[in-house]
Amino acid sequence: MGISMTAQWENIASNRPSASPLSVRVYQGEDLPKAPPLVLYLRGGAFLGSEPGADERPVARALADTGAVVVEADYSSPSHNAFPEALELAFSALSCLNSRRKTYGSAKSLLLVVGEEAGGNVAAGVALKARDLIPGELSGQILLSPMIDPRMATVSFREADRIGMRQRWSDGWGRYLSMVGNFAHPYAALCQCTRLSGLAPALVLTADNDPLRDEAMAYATRLKKAGVPVTQHSFPASSGWTGIYSDESGDWLNPLCSQFKSFVENLKH
Repeated sequence: MGISMTAQWENIASNRPSASPLSVRVYQGEDLPKAPPLVLYLRGGAFLGSEPGADERPVARALADTGAVVVEADYSSPSHNAFPEALELAFSALSCLNSRRKTYGSAKSLLLVVGEEAGGNVAAGVALKARDLIPGELSGQILLSPMIDPRMATVSFREADRIGMRQRWSDGWGRYLSMVGNFAHPYAALCQCTRLSGLAPALVLTADNDPLRDEAMAYATRLKKAGVPVTQHSFPASSGWTGIYSDESGDWLNPLCSQFKSFVENLKH
């Protein structure tokens, strides 16, 4: 594995007419394969963080060090974390990567979207829009404890108080859905989406003690029933997975990378 190179924020032109440039940063290792996977990465933050931050994201860096080119897009700051603008910005970033595969990887690079927590929600929405607007271009979606259900009423969600996230997630949902006013839009609250067939293959990861486990696994089950190829895995409680919500590394990071590499290899066949 090559030496990591520090990722810096930069602006790239948006594919949307008269839209402001997109703020992105590119993570990659020193040694890349000829056709590295090209990953759009969408960070977490419970739809509350407004600044992209200078520090690298542990998940983005780890995936880059497996041999992928990871492009983190700032969907939060320009959109103020509100739907639908946050989703539109993320999809615009995916469209840019799709049209510039040779710039970041190669024409044969797989195109993937990865999101954690709030970013997992947006990543799942991006996969829906990709199916509808650029069918066949998105190779896979990787959802890391995605925020799927604004009702926050699952059995596993009882853990949210224990890790101090219940109010934060409630506030975040309120901000994200502020422009639509209810939980009905299927691209915003994925638990409401009934048209899931034809989506890109999915890798859904969570942990046994994760408050978002039940909604993540329920979404994986619904994807399977719709005929979408799905790989799902729940890490043990001892892995420290919930540190993902505070940008902490943990014992889960290396297994996550193994899951990612296996998922990518399966997409090639």
